[in-house]
Amino acid sequence: MRKFNIRKVLDGLTAGSSSASQQQQQQQQHPAGTREPEIQETLQSEHFQLCKTVRHGFPYQPSALAFDPVQKILAVGTQTGALRLFGRPGVECYCQHDSGAAVIQLQFLINEGALVSALADDTLHLWNLRQKRPAILHSLKFCRERVTFCHLPFQSKWLYVGTERGNIHIVNVESFTLSGYVIMWNKAIELSSKSHPGPVVHISDNPMDEGKLLIGFESGTVVLWDLKSKKADYRYTYDEAIHSVAWHHEGKQFICSHSDGTLTIWNVRSPAKPMQTITPHGKQLKDGKKPEPCKPILKVEFKTTRSGEPFIILSGGLSYDTVGRRPCLTVMHGKSTAVLEMDYSIVDFLTLCETPYPNDFQEPYAVVVLLEKDLVLIDLAQNGYPIFENPYPLSIHESPVTCCEYFAGCPGDLIPALYSVGARQKRQGYSKKEWPINGGNWGLGVQISNKCFFLVTLQVLYKLKTSKVFEKSRNKDDRPNTDIVDEDPYAIQIISWCPESRMLCIAGVSAHVIIYRFSKQEVITEVIPMLEVRLLYEINDVESPEGEQAPPLPTPVGGATPQPIPPQSHPSTSSSSSDGLRDNVPCLKVKNSPLKQSPGYQTELVIQLVWVGGEPPQQITSLAVNSSYGLVVFGNCNGIAMVDYLQKAVLLNLGTIELYGSNDPYRREPRSPRKSRQPSGAGLCDISEGTVVPEDRCKSPTSGSSSPHNSDDEQKMNNFIEKVKTKSRKFSKMVASDIDIKDNSFSRSRSSSVTSIDKESREAISALHFCETFTRKADSSPSPCLWVGTTLGTVLVIALNLPPGGEQRLLQPVIVSPSGTILRLKGAILRMAFLDTTGCLVPPAYESWREHNVPEEKDEKEKLKKRRPVSVSPSSSQEISENQYAVICSEKQAKVISLPTQNCAYKQNITETSFVLRGDIVALSNSICLACFCANGHIMTFSLPSLRPLLDVYYLPLTNMRIARTFCFTNNGQALYLVSPTEIQRLTYSQETCENLQEMLGELFTPVEAPEAPNRGFFKGLFGGGAQSLDREELFGESSSGKASRSLAQHIPGPGGIEGVKGAASGVVGELARARLALDERGQKLGDLEERTAAMLSSADSFSKHAHEMMLKYKDKKWYQF
Repeated sequence: MRKFNIRKVLDGLTAGSSSASQQQQQQQQHPAGTREPEIQETLQSEHFQLCKTVRHGFPYQPSALAFDPVQKILAVGTQTGALRLFGRPGVECYCQHDSGAAVIQLQFLINEGALVSALADDTLHLWNLRQKRPAILHSLKFCRERVTFCHLPFQSKWLYVGTERGNIHIVNVESFTLSGYVIMWNKAIELSSKSHPGPVVHISDNPMDEGKLLIGFESGTVVLWDLKSKKADYRYTYDEAIHSVAWHHEGKQFICSHSDGTLTIWNVRSPAKPMQTITPHGKQLKDGKKPEPCKPILKVEFKTTRSGEPFIILSGGLSYDTVGRRPCLTVMHGKSTAVLEMDYSIVDFLTLCETPYPNDFQEPYAVVVLLEKDLVLIDLAQNGYPIFENPYPLSIHESPVTCCEYFAGCPGDLIPALYSVGARQKRQGYSKKEWPINGGNWGLGVQISNKCFFLVTLQVLYKLKTSKVFEKSRNKDDRPNTDIVDEDPYAIQIISWCPESRMLCIAGVSAHVIIYRFSKQEVITEVIPMLEVRLLYEINDVESPEGEQAPPLPTPVGGATPQPIPPQSHPSTSSSSSDGLRDNVPCLKVKNSPLKQSPGYQTELVIQLVWVGGEPPQQITSLAVNSSYGLVVFGNCNGIAMVDYLQKAVLLNLGTIELYGSNDPYRREPRSPRKSRQPSGAGLCDISEGTVVPEDRCKSPTSGSSSPHNSDDEQKMNNFIEKVKTKSRKFSKMVASDIDIKDNSFSRSRSSSVTSIDKESREAISALHFCETFTRKADSSPSPCLWVGTTLGTVLVIALNLPPGGEQRLLQPVIVSPSGTILRLKGAILRMAFLDTTGCLVPPAYESWREHNVPEEKDEKEKLKKRRPVSVSPSSSQEISENQYAVICSEKQAKVISLPTQNCAYKQNITETSFVLRGDIVALSNSICLACFCANGHIMTFSLPSLRPLLDVYYLPLTNMRIARTFCFTNNGQALYLVSPTEIQRLTYSQETCENLQEMLGELFTPVEAPEAPNRGFFKGLFGGGAQSLDREELFGESSSGKASRSLAQHIPGPGGIEGVKGAASGVVGELARARLALDERGQKLGDLEERTAAMLSSADSFSKHAHEMMLKYKDKKWYQF
C-alpha cells in the first residue's frame, strides 16, 4: 500500500493559494475557457497622445472683425471669447481667450505680426501671430473703467483706449503699459455743458495731422483734440446719437452716422453746423420738410478714389416701414445707390483698400461683411457688385447638424468623383477675381505611417438634399401625419455609407429610410420606388437579468425563414382604420410625379414606417447597408426590418422578442390591444391618449399567436405600466425641453448612443453589423450573417442565405433566419467588429462601384462580371479550421468573443460610474484598437484583441447633447465633433500626429515689405502741406507725461512668453524674440527697482526739507529760549 504524505498535500495547497491571486488578475482580461493563441500586438501606450488639431466652420456668434491690409489676414472675434484667423484658403487658426468674455474689438498691428483684442471684461490682450499657434504676450486689465473703443494708428506703437466714462487712455503696445497722458472728458467738452457726453464710440487721428485726434461721444458730440496743446480745437454737436465716424483722406472733412438714419458731413473748420445732411433711405417729403426718421446707421465708411467719386458704405438706416425686409448694406458711389440685401444680420463690415496709409487715395476694391451666420466679400470694382466665391468651408450646413460621421482612408477615386458632381451644384454669377484674403503660407505635408496628410484643410465636395423625394407641406393643415416631431420632419438621424460601393443610406426623424446610388449620369425617375413597413410590437416592461448570467444557448431554429413581401409601387391610400384612427399612413408623402435626378446620389428606394391604429411609428435607432448582399436593415424600439433593395422586397419584419424565439432570457409577454401609447421618443410632441391598436398587428409570417393569460393579472399589470409610462413621458419631455433651451439647433430626437439617459424599458435595436463569419458553434466555415445588438446588452445573430450573383440574384429570394446564437454584455450594444486569426480587422464584403445607368447595348457578360461581389475578408483565404474574433463594445464594457466556439477570450469593464457615448474600432500605425468616448469626458483606447488599456485622458465633459450626437472616431488617430452649432473641432489621439502637427499647420505671418508711403510733392513739402508727423514718444513717454496710476490698470504677463516662443520660433527670429522678452522682463524688474529708488529719494527730500525748516526756525534763538 502506497504511503500518504500529508506534508506534500499542504505544500500543494500553499502553492495553489499563492497562484490564485495571479489567476484572478488574469481573469479580468482572459476569463475561463480554452486559452486563445497569442497575437502579437504592436500598439503601446507611447503611441497615443491627445490634442486638438484644427477647427472648421463659421465662428459661432461673431462679434468683431479686423483686417491687415499688408499681410492680407482677416480676424474674427466671437461672443464666447474665441478668435479665428483666416489667410489664404487652407490657412486658418483658432485661439481662445481663457476668460471666455466677448470680443468687442480687434486691432491689427499692421504688418507687425501682432493683434490687440479688447474684451467685454475690460481686458486688452496682445497676440503674437509670428508663431504657428498664436499666443498672448501681454494683457492689461482696466480696474476702474469700462473699455468701449480702441484705435491704433498705422505704424504707431501707441494705442488709444476710450472708456465708458468718456476718458481716453494711451497704451504702449510694446510694453503694454499705460502712459501718464490722459484725455479727460470734462476737458474735451464745452465748459458750459451740464451733461455727460456719454461713452467714447470713436477715436481716430486726422489723416493729414497726427497731432489732431477726433473723439466721438455717444450723445452726439465730436471733439477735435490737439495732442500737443492738450486742448480741444473744435467741438461739433448734433441732436442725434452717434454710432460711427469716418475721415476723408485729405483730413478736411469727416462723416458721422446717427441713430435717426442720417449721415452728417462736417467741415473740420466749420463746427457750427454740418455742411451736408443725408438720409439714404428716408422718404423725401415735400415743402422741404425733414425726412421721416429711419433705423440707426450702425457704421459708415468714407473711401476715396483717384479717378472718380468717393464711396460711402453703410449698414442699417432702413425705413421703419420696411417690415420683414432683410438686413442691407448700402453702397453710395456718386449719384448711384446700391442696396445689397443680406441673408442674416450684419455684425460688422470693413472696406478693403489698396493702401494702408490713411492720407492717400484709398482705392477700395472690396467690402468684407461679417454676418451673424456667414462671411460675404463684395467686389466693388465690377458692375452690379458681385460677391466673391468663398473658398473657406464656413457653411458646413444649411440647417442645424443632427448627425455626423467621419471616414478616413477612402478609395482614391472617390473624392474626384464627388468633386466632379459637386462642381455642377455651384451657383453662378461670382466675381471673376481671386479671393483677396490670401496671406500666410500653407503647412507642409508630413509623412505619417506611409500616408500623407494635410490636417488643416476642409473642403465641401457635394451636397445632397434628402427632402426632394417628398411632397412639401405648405401649411399645418396639409401635414397631419408629421406632427410626431417638433423639428424639421426631414431631419437626418443616422447615416450609413459604404465608400467602396458609394452606396448611401440615411434614416430620418419621421421614421423614413432612403437608399441612394451614385451615378455620373442624369436620370428622370418616373415613379420613385417605395416600401411601407408596418412595424409595431408591444411588450410588457421587463427587468434586465444579471449582466453576467448568459442564458443557455438555444438550438438553431429551423424553418423560421420569412418569405419576401411584395413591394408597394405607390403610397398606401388607406388613411384610417375602421374606428377612425390613422392606420397604414406614413409620416411623409412621397412625390408621385417624375423626379429629375442630377449626377451624384440618386434615390434607389424610399422605405417608411407607417402609423398603426392611431399610433405613430417609433423613430429609427440603428441602420446598416451592405452593397455586396444588396440589403439594408434598420431597427427601433419595436423591432427590426430587413429590406432587399435590389428586389425591392421586405425580407424580415420582426418584433425584438421574436428574435429570441423560445430562448428569451426575460419574463415578458405580448400585450394587445394597447390601452395607451408610449411617447414616440424624446423631443416628440405628445399626441392624444386613448388610442387603440387593432389585433392584426405587425407580425412576421412565421410568428405564432401569443398564449392567453389571466385578464385580471393583465389589467393590474397595465395599470402599473401606465404609471411607468407617464413618468417616462414626463422625463423625456423634461430632457427634450432642457436640450432645446440650451441649444435650439440640436435635434432633440436622440440616437441609440445615449440610451443610458433614456429610462424606457422597451428593448430597442442599437447596433447592426453585416459580416461573413461563424453564425453558430457547430459551423465549420464562415457565412454571411447579420449581428444585432440591443439596448439591454443582447447580441443576436441572423443567418443570411444569398442566391448566386448576376441575374439569379434578382430572381431568387434571400432566405433570412435567426441562428439561435445569443451573447450578453452589460449596457446597450454600441459597436461590433470582427478580427481574423492574426488580429487584423475583417471589413464587410462590398461590391465595387459601377455606373448602373449604362446603355442597354453593353455586353451582358461584362456587366455580370462587374456585379461580382468583392469579399475582403482575410478569412476567405485561410484554412477552414482557423477561427475569428468578434469585438463587441457596449455602454459599460467590451468583450472579445472567439468564434466559432463563442468563448469570451478577453473582457474589459470600461466604466462603472458613467457610460460610453461612442465606441469605434479604428486602425492606427498598421494595427487596430478600440477607441471610446465616455459621458464623464474621458477618451480611452484599448488594444485588440487583448483589450489592454492604452490611453485614458480626461478631455471634455458631456455639456450638451450635440457632442453626444456628433462625436466620432476614425482611422489614423483622428476624431471630430461639433463644438458649436456651426463649428467642427478635430482632434487626434496619435502621438505621431501630435509631434508633426507643428509642421502641418500654416503660417499666418510672412515677411512682406510695407508699401511705399504717398509722395508729398514738391510744393507741399516746400510750403508745409501734406501729412504732419508727430513724435508720440516725446509726447506720451514717461519723461514728459509721467506714469499712470497703478490702480487704473493691471499688467498681466501672457502665457505666450518665453515658453511660447521656444515652441514656435526658430533661428534668428526666435533668438531675437527671446531676447526681446528677456529684456522686457528685465526692464519690468528695473522699473520696480526705479520706483522704489524714487520713493526713497522722495522720502529723503522730505526729510531734508523738514530739517531745513526746523533749522531756520531755531537758528536765532538762544539756548534758554528753547
